[in-house]
Amino acid sequence: MDRLRGEFVDIIEWLDDSRDTIVWRFPRFQNEIKMGAKLVVRESQTAVFVNEGQVADVYLPGTHTLETRNMPILSTLKGWKYGFNSPFKAEVYFVNTRQFTEMKWGTQNPVILRDPEFGVVRVRAFGAYAARVVDAQRLLKELVGTDPQFRTEEVQEYLRQLIVGRLGGALARAGVPLLDLAAHQDAIGRQLAGALTEELAEVGIAIPKFVIENVSVPPEVERALDKRTEMGAVGDLDRFTRYQAATALEAAANNPGGEAGAGVGMGMGMALGQQMARAMSGESSAPPAAAPYAAPTAAAPGGAEPPPLPGQAQWFVGVGGERQGPFDIGALAARAGAGGFGPDTLVWRAGMAQWQPAGQVPELASVLASVPPPLPPL
Repeated sequence: MDRLRGEFVDIIEWLDDSRDTIVWRFPRFQNEIKMGAKLVVRESQTAVFVNEGQVADVYLPGTHTLETRNMPILSTLKGWKYGFNSPFKAEVYFVNTRQFTEMKWGTQNPVILRDPEFGVVRVRAFGAYAARVVDAQRLLKELVGTDPQFRTEEVQEYLRQLIVGRLGGALARAGVPLLDLAAHQDAIGRQLAGALTEELAEVGIAIPKFVIENVSVPPEVERALDKRTEMGAVGDLDRFTRYQAATALEAAANNPGGEAGAGVGMGMGMALGQQMARAMSGESSAPPAAAPYAAPTAAAPGGAEPPPLPGQAQWFVGVGGERQGPFDIGALAARAGAGGFGPDTLVWRAGMAQWQPAGQVPELASVLASVPPPLPPL
């Protein structure tokens, strides 16, 4: 049937319905092509006429008549002794020259880079690219050979290896910090497309488009970046602490039946009340810690706390991770005599930048003088 069909079929053409075929060989019985046959080459196609293993002619888009007068190279190869009346003993390969855009790439193993901010980092990347045939003869000679149907999957792994081999050098030559790679992916992609096209010129393939979709780092580096982002988003730590305190107060108010909620609500309410009082009195700063402080050691009759005497500094004391106070110098001396205040006790007053041990504050030297020495060992 193939032989009989070959006697009548004199139109050689290819309609591609696979979307992934690069080269397709026209099937004829014993490779016999009739003299005068019509060769139809459509747009985005190139036809290569191969005679006895040698490329005889290359046809661009259009309709061509296969005769010796139209094929001077083939005329020299075949000779005049046959009269050119018998069928051609030749093959016709159709080469698809459109862009194949369904090509994906990715790094199986991470690429090690030296970043100016993070030091040595490992990155992975993936994306897509487009490939097209620019020299049909070289493609047949270097990659296709005698394959009757050459698909993209047969060359895709080869292209992926070239891309991964070039990726590390392209990222290093770009000199772009890791955090700025997203803004330079297009430029790096164009650079890689040009380098790959130059390297693939010997096999007749070009890379007109190269896209880097994403460059990622290991999970531990991502977590560190997230922490840095959180710190930058918080901004003023004092305001953030007060916001958290207000949020905890609201949560405690929504659960009035719980003992823990009642205790938290009472303590947070006292702390927020004192912050509001300080703001209304015009005090410039507040103590760094936001935990509720313990009640003062002495209280006025009726349960009301008297205001501090004029001209006396008010001190806060940190005990067990909690803030206590305010105390004047006399109250601190009483605590020191009872053994509840010593040189290692953390103290703070308005005007100090941070908490300091009492032994490092010159104003408290007289208070610490009343601290009894440690007991001798038994």
